[in-house]
Amino acid sequence: MDTTPQKNPRTLLSSIEDIVRLAKEHGVEDKFYEEAEKPLKYLSKVLLMSKEEALVLSLFLELSPKWRIKISDLSEMLKISNIRILSLMNVADELVKKGYIKKYDRNEDMYYVVPADVIDCLRSNTVYMPKPITNLTFDEFFERLDKIMEEEDVGFWRRYDSVVKLVEANPHLPYCKISSSFDWDDHEVMLFHIFAHRLINEDDDIIGTHDWEDIIGSKRVVKRILKSFKQGNSPLITNNIFEPAIEDGMRQPDYYHFTDKAKEELFPEMDLLDKNTDKKDKSLIPYTSFAEKRLFYAPHIQSQIDRLAQLLKPEQFNQVTQRLSENGMRKGFACLFYGSPGTGKTETVNQLARATGRDVMMVDVTQIKSCWVGESEQNIKALFDRYRKHVKDMEVAPILLFNEADAVLGIRQEGAQRSVDKMENSIQNIILQEMETLEGIMIATTNLTSNLDKAFERRFIYKIEFERPGTEAKQQIWKSMIPALSDETAGSLARDFDLSGGQIENIARKRTVELILSGNEPTEQQIREYCQSEAMDSRAEKRRKIGF
Repeated sequence: MDTTPQKNPRTLLSSIEDIVRLAKEHGVEDKFYEEAEKPLKYLSKVLLMSKEEALVLSLFLELSPKWRIKISDLSEMLKISNIRILSLMNVADELVKKGYIKKYDRNEDMYYVVPADVIDCLRSNTVYMPKPITNLTFDEFFERLDKIMEEEDVGFWRRYDSVVKLVEANPHLPYCKISSSFDWDDHEVMLFHIFAHRLINEDDDIIGTHDWEDIIGSKRVVKRILKSFKQGNSPLITNNIFEPAIEDGMRQPDYYHFTDKAKEELFPEMDLLDKNTDKKDKSLIPYTSFAEKRLFYAPHIQSQIDRLAQLLKPEQFNQVTQRLSENGMRKGFACLFYGSPGTGKTETVNQLARATGRDVMMVDVTQIKSCWVGESEQNIKALFDRYRKHVKDMEVAPILLFNEADAVLGIRQEGAQRSVDKMENSIQNIILQEMETLEGIMIATTNLTSNLDKAFERRFIYKIEFERPGTEAKQQIWKSMIPALSDETAGSLARDFDLSGGQIENIARKRTVELILSGNEPTEQQIREYCQSEAMDSRAEKRRKIGF
């Protein structure tokens, strides 16, 4: 029986190990080539490359743990001059063409890197077959982009060069053709591709600084880019590529995404716009959500509301706006509902929406204002941009409702010096401009008309004052809210207590709660006590100082 020890079969890594050991021992002189004949021959045969290429690849693999491999690293490892090493650089360029190593040459700083895929193949004793980066499909392109973006321990410039080469190799894709035409600085180009990667590969359409600052690397650059975004002078903003992200109607600080226009042009292969329509605007309230409620007004108010309801019916509204447009007049309708609290202003809007099949886009005025310079103005602009899109996309234009709009319709400050006053004036000027070009329906409700700026007053085509109900109307409200009341009792309550419809509804709710808890119908005396309490609460509210 043959007991002679068998040598381990030669592998790619063992051959590379022998080549590196002998190169360190002999340099790259004749003695080296004599000693390293077998591993060089094996490596060149398996990998289909010359012996010189096998040598240089082995040397680069020995240095691969380094982030950047420079010529000086090779000369230091082999203890030979840089001039001698330069003779091997032509060989290195051949390896670059074959994809075994990558070369980066930026700002006179040239270095090499061994791709992770190459190392993985050699470790598993398989031949590395570089995948072509040209003529990729849309999906293949973004698979490659995903791999570049997710690679760890890679500096900005290495990643940037890989992305640029990938884009340049696929000019047939609309995304690559358009992005290659941009004359932006390197960091803006990279940010553009980061946003695309996040959108396509991670389905993330709202991107914050934390999603890209690690790739950009420099805090100074991140700060500069973010500042240019907020000031609106970044080419990514001015070219309508990015826009501030909006959530619940408000601009989200430091969050941006691609505009719809950019998505259409850059990603025609994807159905991005249709997918995004599933993300409903939470501020848009469907008209079907408003329960039918009978409201009672004085006759002259009722006639105005009936007239407005007739006008807002889609067919009638379309005819009127078309005629206005033909006569060179503004097409939009801005209406002001003003009067005491509880007189039915907001509920009237709800009932008009329900009757005319119009959703309501509710504006939360308090969320528009921001402590950050310029953001309040951007919030109000974004709000009207969203409303314009709804008017364009929806078959029936919704109602834009500024509820309790006192805070944004007040008198503008002449010669404003304080930043808060300047912000107020800017917001009001933007609203005034938007009302000039409005193509839908805007309704503002307010309790205070004395503070209303004259410029706003002129722009409201319909102004309806909601007066506190008279005795007859109050009696009808009492009967509608509490049908169990006799006509006599309802009339007595109407005469004895000066309450608004909203206050009577509060009392009706108290009565229902009492009925649920005790199982007994409240007496007329209890209802009168509720009325006295409600009236006192109203007087206390009027005495309370209002302000910021």
